[in-house]
Amino acid sequence: MHTGIGLRQPHYAAAIDGAPALAFVEVHSENFFADGGAALQVLNAARERWPVSLHGVGLALGSAAGVDPWHLERLARLVERIDPVRVSDHASFARAPRSRGAPAVHANDLLPVAFTNASLAIMAANVQRVQDRLKRPLLVENLSAYLHWADDRIAEPEFFNALARRTGCGLLLDVNNLVVNALNEGGDAVAKACRWIDAVDPAIVGEIHLAGHDASGDIVIDDHGRRVQPPVWRAFGHAVARLGARPTLIEWDTDLPALAVLLDEAALAEAAITRALRVEEPA
Repeated sequence: MHTGIGLRQPHYAAAIDGAPALAFVEVHSENFFADGGAALQVLNAARERWPVSLHGVGLALGSAAGVDPWHLERLARLVERIDPVRVSDHASFARAPRSRGAPAVHANDLLPVAFTNASLAIMAANVQRVQDRLKRPLLVENLSAYLHWADDRIAEPEFFNALARRTGCGLLLDVNNLVVNALNEGGDAVAKACRWIDAVDPAIVGEIHLAGHDASGDIVIDDHGRRVQPPVWRAFGHAVARLGARPTLIEWDTDLPALAVLLDEAALAEAAITRALRVEEPA
């Protein structure tokens, strides 16, 4: 089994009591930074039932202001408590100083970085600092981005290849984000996503995310609020055929359905992996 689900508060009781068969569950790291309390008790209970992956949204790895020391220390304490199978965050920036010498402020968003040598150096330094503190490799996720920087010079998959070569980190490959970006650019979204996947070094991919998106408006929004869409399934099949089976997460954060719906999506992902690998069940 390769698939897991994001464990969110409305599903805590049903998931832990029912203990469905899953390869892992994933939680947002920042929700468990407190030293005690009910949330940490839930996470400990989850850890007794499944491997746990920690997925963060606050390291701001692309920020020239650097990583927030308090955030990194809290994450390190959580990693020591839980011993997760993987730790991940995003290739984004969110921290900037108010003025020269002033403390940094944190934007409540995952803002895209420019794909330049300067940005690569900044992210590599921040990733290395995190890995040195955590004493383990980090997975860095590709973003859904609604703008691009005029000075982009490096193709995005090569940016991640270079980041991994410099730091030893891995890639959390979000297939939905690839498709969302491609849909907003126009043209054949699945073909564009597949070319992106073909350009990345297979050795660096440590996990895959699948999610739903909202294509009802002028732009496609990565809302994590519905079932995985057909273009994402097609790109995922290509990813598995090229990369092999990887730990794969169903990510659902808004308009949460019943737990059974997430488990059904995980079963669909498992079936898609089997088809892509052309593995036949024993007679």
